[in-house]
Amino acid sequence: MEATDSLLDAAAVGDLVLLDPLTEESLLHTLQERFRSTDIYTYIGNVVISVNPYRSLPIYTPEKVQEYHNCNFFAVKPHIYAIADDAYRSLRDRDRDQCILITGESGAGKTEASKLVMSYVAAVCSKGEEVDKVKEQLLQSNPVLEGGHRGLGVATAELPPPSHPPEQLKLRQDCRHYGYLNRESSCLPGVDDAANFRAMQDAMRVIGFLPAEVTALLEVTAVVLKLGNVQLSSSYQASGMEACSITEPQELQEICELIGLDPGTLERALCSRTVKARDETVLTTLSVPQGYYGRDALAKNIYSRLFDWLVNRINTSIQVKPGKQRKVMGVLDIYGFEIFQDNGFEQFIINYCNEKLQQIFILMTLKEEQEEYVREGIQWTPVEFFDNSIICNLIENSKCGILAMLDEECLRPGVVNEDTFLTKLNQLFATHKHYESKETQNARRVMDASLPPQCFRIHHYAGKVCQRPWAPTSTLSPGPDGGSQGPRVHFPTLRGSCGAGVEKGLEALNRLMENVRVRRAGYAFRQLYGPFLERYKMLSPRTWPRWAGSDRDGSEVLLAEQAFPAEELAFGHTKIFIRSPRTLFDLERRRQERVAQLATLIQKTFRGWRCRTRYQLMRKSQIVISAWFRGHIQKHKYKRMKQSALIIQAYVRGWKVRRAYRRYFRAEASARLANFIYRRLVQKFLVRLGRNLPPLLVMDRTWPPAPYKFLADANQELRSIFYRWK
Repeated sequence: MEATDSLLDAAAVGDLVLLDPLTEESLLHTLQERFRSTDIYTYIGNVVISVNPYRSLPIYTPEKVQEYHNCNFFAVKPHIYAIADDAYRSLRDRDRDQCILITGESGAGKTEASKLVMSYVAAVCSKGEEVDKVKEQLLQSNPVLEGGHRGLGVATAELPPPSHPPEQLKLRQDCRHYGYLNRESSCLPGVDDAANFRAMQDAMRVIGFLPAEVTALLEVTAVVLKLGNVQLSSSYQASGMEACSITEPQELQEICELIGLDPGTLERALCSRTVKARDETVLTTLSVPQGYYGRDALAKNIYSRLFDWLVNRINTSIQVKPGKQRKVMGVLDIYGFEIFQDNGFEQFIINYCNEKLQQIFILMTLKEEQEEYVREGIQWTPVEFFDNSIICNLIENSKCGILAMLDEECLRPGVVNEDTFLTKLNQLFATHKHYESKETQNARRVMDASLPPQCFRIHHYAGKVCQRPWAPTSTLSPGPDGGSQGPRVHFPTLRGSCGAGVEKGLEALNRLMENVRVRRAGYAFRQLYGPFLERYKMLSPRTWPRWAGSDRDGSEVLLAEQAFPAEELAFGHTKIFIRSPRTLFDLERRRQERVAQLATLIQKTFRGWRCRTRYQLMRKSQIVISAWFRGHIQKHKYKRMKQSALIIQAYVRGWKVRRAYRRYFRAEASARLANFIYRRLVQKFLVRLGRNLPPLLVMDRTWPPAPYKFLADANQELRSIFYRWK
């Protein structure tokens, strides 16, 4: 494709890096105009912006897949297929692991984008029975995980009898009977739960779930549904303390039959809690609200562990066998930042994850960018940026962070509620500029009617989020246990589980950071001199095919011959920096042209070598064939001459014999001829006589006469013999 066909030439349309002037208004106007023309994708260098159209567009067809397969990133219209193809070719050609980072707010289409990336890679990667199997399992993992979010619970409650008998799952065929499903509408317009559940079952079979595993999964889901129907009633102990008890033991009995647990153990876990302080263990009863909190916490934990098991089971099915793993492409679908009117603990954790990921993004794209420029000795104007580590520290500090306070409130004896938790936060963060509440606002003499009295507000990088405090019994409790008797199930603290999950995810993410290619400020492309020279050295006759000097000198010589503007290039201590994607694309285009020329040269050389080799082989073969043919002709000629000589010799010998015999034959010819004639006449006479003998009558004395006189005596003798015999 010619360079003029590149979308980089339409800077205001295809690539915002080349937008001039670059203002907020021009950027939004460009995105708006592209959205109106159904161009929902826009480049920022090698990053793709996607605007959710909230409708289906005909831009994901197999023809589009072929159009973007092995294309130049900047030479085609912006599309998510372009970044998927760029990552796949980097993984395939450069043998480097890749990670595609997909981020955005909730509802922006991140999950759909991740599915499009996976489907594209599955369509263009190599074929094979094992590869196709893993690709199909990977694509079928989405229906399983998405179906579990809603379809698993609803469809389990509405399973038809042929699938799993109601007595096996102990469910009623009406989802409105279950409290957890009846909190919201169980029927969503346009959603076929039965079809989604069947698709999820088919996907499980493709992934490799065993029938026993599917049954166990449905049984665990049934347990969660039945936990929502466990009702508690209030009572008082002799000491006057409020306690709770199970109202309907039948639901509890069915749950215990499904999980194989003693009903008494589960009842104690739901109606009481165990507090350990040093060497003492105290069993305290729960009130009805606390019991319901504990019940819901148990249901959430079971459902969460079910999804953890689902993820691990799918990973086990699609993982590469040991010793066969070569290259990895990760697709990271990040939570969207959530700001609702009523923000609970879930929004707090999701926003915390986004805050941590934003911290990584800052370190990657801005802080490390500037540090690298300083380290490489590149002159540039530093860009001021907001470091959100202060917000992350506010949440995750192990000694005085919000999550640490949650753990502390959970373990503190006495009455623990939202008010005590909020009071402690107000005391700790009274002067923190990213935390505010009514109490801190009053201390700062700030009037703000938008902040409710019993809430606090965190200033995240994406905006201010008003959080209501969370009841420790619902979010902080280590979880219901089995009391002082019988087995106990210990759950990790919420801070520990969430923090460990975030840290574990970040640890895995940091390992992929080396391969993440995001749009960077300043210079759009940078690479070590060695790999750069190795990739582009064919552009200069001075560096091709071998360069004897240093890699930096070779890169400078190479780029000097390309006549790029001086402001487009910067030479660091160990890396070459290229400012504009247009320059990089032009360099890549020249490389492709040169590679095509070198390929032609290699083909020409190979064809010449092949022709010379073929000619030499044909010449040697011709000599061998000619020698064999001449020998064959001579042998055939010799045989003919030998046969001719034999014939001539035979003729001469015959002629000599005939000539010698002719004299002898002429001397005795008359006697021999007479004897031959006599013998013939005698033979003829005897044959005729044998045919004409007279009858054997006694009185008959007839006899044939002799035909010749010389036979008269013989004829008379024969007549005498005949009559004597007769």
